[in-house]
Amino acid sequence: MAVATGHADTTGGHPPVGHGELIKAVDRALTTHGRVLLTGPAGSGKTEVLRALTEAAALRHETVLGLAPGATDRWIPEASAAALLASVPATALDSLSGPQRTAIALLRREADAPRAGRDHVALRLAVVEVLRTLAARGPVLLALDNAQWLDAESTDLLRFALRLTPPRVRVLAAECVQGGAPLCEPLCGPDTPQIRVPPLGTDEVAELLVRRGLPARLAGRIHQASGGNPRLALALGHSLAEAAGSREGGAHHADPLPVSGQAREVARRLLGVVPAQARRTLLFAALAARPTTALLRRAGRPDAEAELAVAERAALLTVEEDGTIRFTAGALPTALAADAGWPERAAAHAALAAAVDDPVQAVRHRALAVDAPDEALAAEITVAAASCRRRGQRAQAAELGLLAADRTPGHLPAEELARLVGAAEDAGWAGRADLARRATRAVLARDASPADRVRARLAVIDAEGQALGSLDETFAHAAADAEGDPALQAAIRLRVAWKHNLSDGDPVLSRDAAAQAGVLARSGGDQVAEAMALTVRARMGRILGDPDAEEILAEALALPAPDVPLGMRNAPQYLAVRHALFDDRLADAGRQLLVLLPAVRRTGSAEDVFEVLRSLTEVELRRGRCAAATAHARDALRLTVEAGLSPGPAWYVAAMAEAMGGGFPRAAGYARRGIQASEEEHDQIFLSRGLYVLGLVELATGEAAKAVATLRRVAELEAAQQVVDPSILRWHGELAEALVAADAPDEAAELQARVRTTALGLGRTSVIAALDRARGLCLSAHGEAEAAVALLEDTAERFAGLELPLERARTLLALARVERRRRRRAPARAALAAAAEAFARAGATPWAELAREPSPSGNEGGGGGARPLAALTEAETRLAVLVAQGASNQEAAAKLFVSVKTVEARLTRIYQKLDVRSRAQLATTLRPR
Repeated sequence: MAVATGHADTTGGHPPVGHGELIKAVDRALTTHGRVLLTGPAGSGKTEVLRALTEAAALRHETVLGLAPGATDRWIPEASAAALLASVPATALDSLSGPQRTAIALLRREADAPRAGRDHVALRLAVVEVLRTLAARGPVLLALDNAQWLDAESTDLLRFALRLTPPRVRVLAAECVQGGAPLCEPLCGPDTPQIRVPPLGTDEVAELLVRRGLPARLAGRIHQASGGNPRLALALGHSLAEAAGSREGGAHHADPLPVSGQAREVARRLLGVVPAQARRTLLFAALAARPTTALLRRAGRPDAEAELAVAERAALLTVEEDGTIRFTAGALPTALAADAGWPERAAAHAALAAAVDDPVQAVRHRALAVDAPDEALAAEITVAAASCRRRGQRAQAAELGLLAADRTPGHLPAEELARLVGAAEDAGWAGRADLARRATRAVLARDASPADRVRARLAVIDAEGQALGSLDETFAHAAADAEGDPALQAAIRLRVAWKHNLSDGDPVLSRDAAAQAGVLARSGGDQVAEAMALTVRARMGRILGDPDAEEILAEALALPAPDVPLGMRNAPQYLAVRHALFDDRLADAGRQLLVLLPAVRRTGSAEDVFEVLRSLTEVELRRGRCAAATAHARDALRLTVEAGLSPGPAWYVAAMAEAMGGGFPRAAGYARRGIQASEEEHDQIFLSRGLYVLGLVELATGEAAKAVATLRRVAELEAAQQVVDPSILRWHGELAEALVAADAPDEAAELQARVRTTALGLGRTSVIAALDRARGLCLSAHGEAEAAVALLEDTAERFAGLELPLERARTLLALARVERRRRRRAPARAALAAAAEAFARAGATPWAELAREPSPSGNEGGGGGARPLAALTEAETRLAVLVAQGASNQEAAAKLFVSVKTVEARLTRIYQKLDVRSRAQLATTLRPR
């Protein structure tokens, strides 16, 4: 319990993550109604919201009375009332009568003493008088946290007092959901607005983790496991951090998160509000693969609906109209199963086995209901695993394969080994490193052949996805076992080639390893591996600017297409789509991707589906279809969360979609999260892509100096990865434009000239056009306005011919700026209108806003400062405005991310162009008329 008046201590740091709009809504409700009840499950953030509101009230010089009873206080009569009155300022008691003062003194000293002899009427009137006295001095906020633990006597006392206090006494109560009606509703009144604290979204969980120094790359999976409950999310984050010390204990990709330690305790507290009988029903739901109310009734839970309703009111699960049951947090069913004893789990599985209508699930439940070897049951489980494999449910197939091996009798070692190897390969396909490692450990502990050992180890490598950097020992053991078998050696060298590209960022080593893999695959008669090896060579050749890359890809495409390649993302058919995208054959690429999408969905590979969605997003953005691109980006982000994939690529895709068709602030947020996740995972490829989007946003929003710094990092990463072909990640024109805007046109000209030579040699037409847009801006900066206008007009026409509407519109926007700079208002207005129309037609909302709004360099209608600003470059404009507003050279240099010497030189040019001699004259010149 605490009392505060005047200024609150806000040194606690940031406001509650994700609850900014909620805080505003509660504040509005308090202003309108004077009473608000804040509800939500334990750990949902009620205390943080309440704290933010009380701090804001104290900053407004309101009197804040805070009360936060503990669980034991509920059973001590008048304990909370005593705590509240103990902290009331002594001056508020001066006007009390003698009996009232005595009643308060007795309560403060003897809250747990016998109640006989106390004057309860005097006590009630005393509390009323205290609140009236405080209200006479100004607004009063009574903040009650953990209101569910108020004792009945204190609730009755406060209810009486609040009925007789003036409207200046407002009440904000926060109560933990207990599965029924709010316990403090009698205190606030039946008409009090009840506002529920919503769960955090994935982005908000990412921000919460970053603030606590936890890996943001796990935000999607932690959000899914926590259901957006901040306390559970942080507990899961800490559990992961503790598990990270052990390679096998850590979580990788789609592995289940460890619900242990603090996380399990939080989950137990959330589940603790449910009665024991209902918890047994929840256990049945937790153990079922697809729980429904009908299934639970058939499994012997006749009161399932009523028992689930209690859990639903406590925000533990939701029951859909069709009876489908969904836990709000993935950690809850895990905790339920972990806390149940073996007999209870076995009985539940036996009941579910008789109730489910899916033969695969029936076999699974029967297997989990026993723990002894059974030859017939093991054979049934193996058949069920094959059925899951055909459905594309590879993770389920891996789990069943391990279960089948566990139920195989000891006199059948060959069957057990085959089931283990099959489970490892299924886990590798599904990206379940935990299952792959478990199966591989079992294979290596048995008398397995070298081929089986290699297959198991390859499954571990495949399960790691892009995180191949720490598997050198696994590669070495696999190579030793594969000695003398060219097909197995080819499979290993192929994965080494992937590792050199993804983890090492070395396309030359990757190309050479792929060449070795191709020779070995041909020798071993493995056409699948041969096609994959040629695909890697073609991909690396494109990166390195090898003119033979297309011929190598054609050779790969000529080989028989495998039914189930080692990931469609590694197949020549998919690389052909990527090349079509790079070459701006966008209609072609879109058609092929829409053919691939249902195919990869059937295989069950989440990484393949994500790759196709990523390419669809990029294709639609290039085609100027921002709405379709945004829809694909959302699907990619949702899939990443559900499948537990690395989030860096998904955040890059979301950032690109937002940068073109959503909003620049959201795009920057996604880009920054993607950058952080890629840095955490040492993913150089998507690190450069995240930085590219951030640089693009900074350039578009006028932060040229920041854009230069960001895009230079992209240039450094691309150089380190030996990327030659400028069509793969088109940062070159953006950096050149940023350099012009940052008043470095000579450097921009040198960059675009150098890249232009490469682009011409490779025939990258649209890259040349983007460079020409930057060259037009360079010409304008050098005072060659006529040449700049001619080049930009020609470039806009070329982009129209290439059917790249957003690039054309951006070129028209640049043309409008150049025309304004030479004070040709009518052509500038026409170019701006054409750009705005093109952006609007494409759904490029943030760019359409840029085309409608006056630019920093002085659009028409911009006030008296527009005409002089038209003579300045964008970099000079920003400096002129800062100096006119009173910034010193040092302050301007810090804000513009340049040196003081650069500021001084730029300021000299500004004075010359505007014919002024001092800061005062500059301010007068720029002052709006």
